[in-house]
Amino acid sequence: MTFHITVQPSGHQFSCEEDETVLAAAMRAGVGLPYGCKNGACSSCKGKVVSGSVSHKAHQQRALTPEEEAQGFSLFCCASAHSDLVIEAREVAGSEDYPLKKMPSRVASIEKVAPDVVVLTLQLPANERLRYRAGQYIEFMLRDGKRRSYSMASAPDGDAPITLHIRHMAGGLFTEQVFGTMKERDILRFEGPLGTFFVREDSAKPMLLLASGTGFAPIKAIVEHLIHAKSDRAMTLYWGGRRPQDLYMDALCRQWAEQLPNFRYVPVVSNALAEDQWQGRAGFVHQAVMADLPDLSGHQVYACGAPVMVDSAKRDFVAQCQLPADEFYADAFTTEADLNRP
Repeated sequence: MTFHITVQPSGHQFSCEEDETVLAAAMRAGVGLPYGCKNGACSSCKGKVVSGSVSHKAHQQRALTPEEEAQGFSLFCCASAHSDLVIEAREVAGSEDYPLKKMPSRVASIEKVAPDVVVLTLQLPANERLRYRAGQYIEFMLRDGKRRSYSMASAPDGDAPITLHIRHMAGGLFTEQVFGTMKERDILRFEGPLGTFFVREDSAKPMLLLASGTGFAPIKAIVEHLIHAKSDRAMTLYWGGRRPQDLYMDALCRQWAEQLPNFRYVPVVSNALAEDQWQGRAGFVHQAVMADLPDLSGHQVYACGAPVMVDSAKRDFVAQCQLPADEFYADAFTTEADLNRP
């Protein structure tokens, strides 16, 4: 069966087959519903079902609690329609200007920047370009239909190659290949651009950029894009890691802070060892933000990294720092282990 879906408040409409999710149907129709992981873990696609009936595939309860579901909220990435629907969602303008593509790429280089992090550089086919917004991600298409998602760390401006920051996950289907057998000139297929985590350039609000680990990758793309655009928006970057080595591009961030009058950088380490001789901020990165910026009512926040950091930051910034909930933009880096948790 085919169901008819209307989005409020925009009035946009699209059709949805009974064997696809609401988000997949919206993407197919070019309707810009917000989303991140597409697998029920990050809650970026959460909206409300105003009328009609849906059921949800497996998802994490922290992304959609039973109480929220009872109130009519839905994760559109794993919601199947059982009738015509009216839904309420904050749409993303301009998604149709960044068409989804499937394309091959060649591994141009693999550079180890930390014991467990590499920068993977991709070369696209001649005369091919991927139009994307700083902060978005691509999905590698692997054997057996499996996919792995990585944010682009390179800004979309000019002709720079696409770079990705990849952390080694023990036993990981893709990262074991990257850190073990992958070599330059290997061919990888991917689909992109994906996700609605990108800078909202129609705002002049000061930006709080919050990253943990390789969540720095899309933040780097955002900063470099704004540098290219000669933006004068105030930017404050808090980058957290367990140990100093996790802040694998600390020197670049310090360079930005020296050269850009509107940029401030605060590195935070949570589990430094004596041998690290760490003299900087310690503790959880989002708590460092709250100590320095107790009033976020006039800010936009862009947070990327581990789900526990993203969830904690949103909860505490809204509840304790007066951040408007609709000014928190996030991309939680979910792993297969995250997806298997209830």
